[in-house]
Amino acid sequence: MKKATYHLWTFTISKIISLLGTNVLTFGISLYILKMTGSATSFAINLICSILPRVILSSIAGSLADRYSKKVIILTSQAVTVLLMGGLLIYGYTSGITVTSIYVVTALYAITSTFNSVTFSSSIACLVNEERIQKAMSFNQMSMSIAQIGGPAIGGMMYGFVSIEVFLMVHMVAYLLAFLLEATMDFKLYSKKGDEMEAETGMFQSLKEGFQYAKAKKSVSTILLVALWINFFFSALSVGGTFILVEVLKIKSQHIGVIESAGAVGMLIASIFLSTRKQTKYPLLQSKRFILLMAFTLGLMAIPLWIAFTYSVNVTFYIMIFFSFSVFGVFVNTPIGVMMQTEVEESYRGRVFGILEAMAMGMMPLGTMIFGILFDYVEPQWILLGSCIALLAITSYMMRSSVVKQIYPELTDAKTDLKEKVQHT
Repeated sequence: MKKATYHLWTFTISKIISLLGTNVLTFGISLYILKMTGSATSFAINLICSILPRVILSSIAGSLADRYSKKVIILTSQAVTVLLMGGLLIYGYTSGITVTSIYVVTALYAITSTFNSVTFSSSIACLVNEERIQKAMSFNQMSMSIAQIGGPAIGGMMYGFVSIEVFLMVHMVAYLLAFLLEATMDFKLYSKKGDEMEAETGMFQSLKEGFQYAKAKKSVSTILLVALWINFFFSALSVGGTFILVEVLKIKSQHIGVIESAGAVGMLIASIFLSTRKQTKYPLLQSKRFILLMAFTLGLMAIPLWIAFTYSVNVTFYIMIFFSFSVFGVFVNTPIGVMMQTEVEESYRGRVFGILEAMAMGMMPLGTMIFGILFDYVEPQWILLGSCIALLAITSYMMRSSVVKQIYPELTDAKTDLKEKVQHT
């Protein structure tokens, strides 16, 4: 139990360092690219270099996590990240940092972080006992919110006060610290697998088996399909949110920062709350309810576009919207994460998490592109309302009562028992 407690806090600290580093790096590098080129296209290319490797390699990373030592993969990815920062630092001192060198390092960093995040996600149930999985998933969400709050703030401050060389040096030290913390963890503490490597099966066959497993297990296939559509339609918020605030409602930049920070604060509060609660008995059912609330909240965003409010009311309204959206998101993601840790067999867990990340990341650029075009030609309130209705319909169908009862047959038994008791009385 002491080791599990140690893992819980070491995992959280390591995640905060890594995620904070990622957010600071992404924000700071973006500013440096814009300063060097003044081109939005260069910014977009760097974004593609960050996303594309994740989409392509997530499933492969998951397969390797199932076949080989998770600790070796995690430590290797962290070590390569330290070397990448050091390599770019040395290159900067000798030849001067160029946009091309940043693109290359961004792509390579995306590769290492993909192997790290997928393997770490599939390792949680091996690091802590089952009773602490929800707490671990909540701490993971908390780490993300801290990174979202602190990343832009630290990145902006470092961009304003230090050179890119110092910027890279700080990151190298941070990732080295994460490496040292992760080196002390026992990734087989609660493992149910043997020591042998499952390397006999070829990579292609391993990936195929992972997809077959995900398709055959109803709870997993439902989560994957719903996650696919959630990431697509919620791109309407990531694209349209800033567009509506800036272009339509003319909200000042400092107030936009407050509105967006409300989302990170909501995530932090919800994560802390869930870390103190017992694991829900029916995680998929809870997630369904909060996905519907998220879809409804997306539709509510259109109200100020139909009804004229004062400036202060608009700011307050969207603070509440972003806060609520993030709270509901944590109440969706945490139980789903717990369900994936407890219901997916350990030998398939890496591949399933890899497939989930690939599908989620793959829909983000597609959704961003489609909604980016739509917001140029269609009034935003109709896009928000349409996305809300589509998501309500898709979620209600994919997670309909018959599907939920198929995953949780005890719900049907409980209702039958209740009816029999009522009839007898």
